[in-house]
Order: sequence, then C-alpha cells, then structure tokens
Amino acid sequence: MQIVVISDAYPPMKTSGAVQIRDLVSEFVNQGQEVTILLPDSSITTSWHVENVEGIEIVRLKAPETKDVSYIRRAIGEYLLSFFMFRNLKKSPLKERRWDALVWYSPSIFFGKLVRKIKSESQCPGYLVLRDIFPEWAVDMGLLKRGLIYRYFKKVEREQYLQADTIGVQTPSVLNYFEKHQHGLPASVEVLNNWLSEPKTAPCCITIDETILAGRKLFVYTGNIGVAQGMDILIDLAAELNDDKSVGFIFVGRGSAVAHVKQRAVSYQLSNILFFDEIDPVEIPSLLSECHIGLIALDPRHKNDNIPGKFLAYMQAGLPVLATINAGNDLEKLIQDSRVGKVVIDNSLQKLIEAAKLLLEEIKSDSLVTERCKALSASTFSTKAAASQIIHSLEKQPVPNSI
Repeated sequence: MQIVVISDAYPPMKTSGAVQIRDLVSEFVNQGQEVTILLPDSSITTSWHVENVEGIEIVRLKAPETKDVSYIRRAIGEYLLSFFMFRNLKKSPLKERRWDALVWYSPSIFFGKLVRKIKSESQCPGYLVLRDIFPEWAVDMGLLKRGLIYRYFKKVEREQYLQADTIGVQTPSVLNYFEKHQHGLPASVEVLNNWLSEPKTAPCCITIDETILAGRKLFVYTGNIGVAQGMDILIDLAAELNDDKSVGFIFVGRGSAVAHVKQRAVSYQLSNILFFDEIDPVEIPSLLSECHIGLIALDPRHKNDNIPGKFLAYMQAGLPVLATINAGNDLEKLIQDSRVGKVVIDNSLQKLIEAAKLLLEEIKSDSLVTERCKALSASTFSTKAAASQIIHSLEKQPVPNSI
C-alpha cells in the first residue's frame, strides 16, 4: 500500500511529535508499506525539496513559519498551510502522484483542506491521528474566549474531522468529547495509544557529573515548557526541597514559558536546579539513564486527557514519574494501576511535596519499579501495534469519505 503522511513535525526537529511521526513512518516501512511524508518547511529556498531517507520519501513544501512566532503570525501561517502545501506539491515531481491511503497528525488542525484535495484526487481513505483537542484546551487555559475567533477555530476543527474515515484519539475519556460535542461525523473514533520505538542512542551533551548536581537523586523534565504544562508548581517543588542537598532538578526543553520558569527559579535563588536547551532525541536515553524520577506537569484547568510523549520516554527508560495533572485524566489511573509513580490531581504543592518524598523512598526500597515501567512501555506504547492498527483501519474502509 502506498501511504501519504502529513505532519508539521519531523526530524531534524527535536519535539516529541517529530519523534513519533518518524517512528510511525519507519514502522510502516518495516511492515512493507511505501511511505511518502509531506511536511511544511519555511526554511527551504525552493517550492519543494524531495529526498529519500531509509526508504521514506520525504517531501518538504515551502510554507509560512508556524513555530516560535507570535500567536497572530502562527494563526495566519497555519491558516495558509494547506494552500501553500498543495500549491507547491503541484509544482513538484509528485504532482500526478496518487496514493492508496492518507494519514495525518494533529496538531495542526489546519490540514483539512489539503487532506480533502489529496483524498479527492487519490480516492483513498484517511486516518486522523488526533493528539489534542484544540481549541477546547485553549479555552480551558484561558488563552481563548468563546467568541468569534473561537467559533472560527471550531469550524476549522470540524472541517478536519469531516475528512477522516477514522480518528484515533489518545485515551478512552476523549471518546466522550466526540459523543457529546461532535455529532454526525462520518468517521469512526477509536483509541490509538501513543507510541515510541526503541531509540537510537548517543552520548548526551549534558554531563551531570560535571555540574553542581553530581551525586544527587535527580528529578528530570524533558520536552515542551509552555503555558499548557503549568510549570510553576514544579519550580515551587524545587524551592521547597532546596535545602535537601541529596536532591536535584533538571529541566531540558524549549517553549513559550522557558524565560518565565527560569526567572521564577532565580527569584527563589535555587541552587538545586539546572536548565538546558532541548537536545537531540538520540541523547535523551543517555540523559535519563543518569536520572531517577521523571516529571510531568499538565495545567489543572485542562478538561481533556493528554498522555505526554515524555511519559513514554520515562517509561521506556525505566524511570517512575511524579505527575501533577488535571483531575479525571486517564493518566492518573494508568500510573496508579501500573505502580509506576505518584500522581497529584488538585494542584496542591503540599501534596506534591509529600508525593515526591514518598517516591524518593520508594525507588530505594522497590527494586522492581524500573521493570514495571519498562514493561508498561513494551505492552502499551508499541509503535508496531499503533502502525498495525492504523493500517488495519485503512484497509477495511470500503468507500473513502471526503466532504
């Protein structure tokens, strides 16, 4: 089967989304599929660029920048994504190409028009890998009000869903959102667990033994540092444990809230915390091998579930997690039932301190916690299983849907 994949993230980007898409398309190839991936790229000087890497046809299409820009520029850039990508696809050697199936990854929510055009030309089924519910989470966070702009984003969101024959969501509770708020969709909606392949590894550029945190039990946070994460409470936790010279905190990543959390750490005059820019994903396993507990933070105002990519990385590395998340999130039950960490759901700093201390004691006394983490990773978050599920769904579609 010839599969075309659309995403706005792919290596050399270092985000968890980029790693997920790379792992997914690599597994498609491993399972005998022919894969083309279409990517927007503002950095190329031509309309298109095509290369073949490890059996994957990578097509970069000139499009506006949507990363690390203001909200207004991002909104305009994403609005134009489908137009620019389709126009430049038609200038490329693939202008007459037809595919047997289409898979696209959201975020972004703005691929609907591009998907519709490709599906119409190829007469193929489409599978939407949906990793968050926008604009709902932005409303929950207070970043967006239910006014004109919200209604526009809802229209775009709906348009995207209408192009799908199957929508794969992260957790069972997200199915409730579709039952309550997205009536009349032609697509079937199913749970598609997040996935992470066994990583290629390389020495890490961060050498902890050469820092002030050498020899300490280390809490580590890797990934996006933005408003959706609600990072303040993690800095407050570090402040409460600052006098404990056996404990340290490492934050590695990028995002809109980096400057804010760094300033918060400075205001506390913390001596137990280090910040580093994002590193190559192949270095993450080496970094995690020097740490002891993975940190997860989701702003408590979230109403929909999210299982962050960093959780998968921690499990794969055998690190139990300390998580502060929104109430009702399926991640709470997963962590508790699998006994792979501690969870706080009411944004209580005191409870987070208590949970951190309990987890520090637990990793000393429970020699099997690392094995449980790795077992959960292998059984639940398999790239092979995710790719097989998507392919099975695409193969059973009798009539393509495109509205």
